Amino acid sequence: MLRAIALVSLVRLVLDTDVMVSAFRSNLGASRQVLVAILRRRCVLVLTVPLALEYEAVMTRSEHLAASGLAETDIGALLDAVISVAEPVRLAFLWRPQLPHPDDDMVLEAAINGRADRIVTFDRRHFASVGARFGNRRAPLVTRFNQKQTAN
Repeated sequence: MLRAIALVSLVRLVLDTDVMVSAFRSNLGASRQVLVAILRRRCVLVLTVPLALEYEAVMTRSEHLAASGLAETDIGALLDAVISVAEPVRLAFLWRPQLPHPDDDMVLEAAINGRADRIVTFDRRHFASVGARFGNRRAPLVTRFNQKQTAN
């Protein structure tokens, strides 16, 4: 008897820098749970070089190091782990400027070029125009976490 094998497509995500920072600063909450899911390969993080560099630049700021209790070397090691499981995305098209904040354009470029299903952010309003500019079929959904939300 033949057994049917179900192919499950993992959700493809791009994390806004605020979500990544939150995941490193606290071991509680949805941001950390999403990061753990990425590290366990339960979903796919699509990542460009500019966005990875943005993560590093922001997360090694003194206020984030103090809040997380981590050293720069710890951040580097954790980012290396994230990068090792991420799907690298080549920027075939640059979409700048599309959004009011230039750093958000890096997130959008990773999402569009990496065919992400979702952009995960704390601030949906920064990405409010994505659907209108790219059409609902091409635009990834923008998911907003709030402080009390948890991921499954």
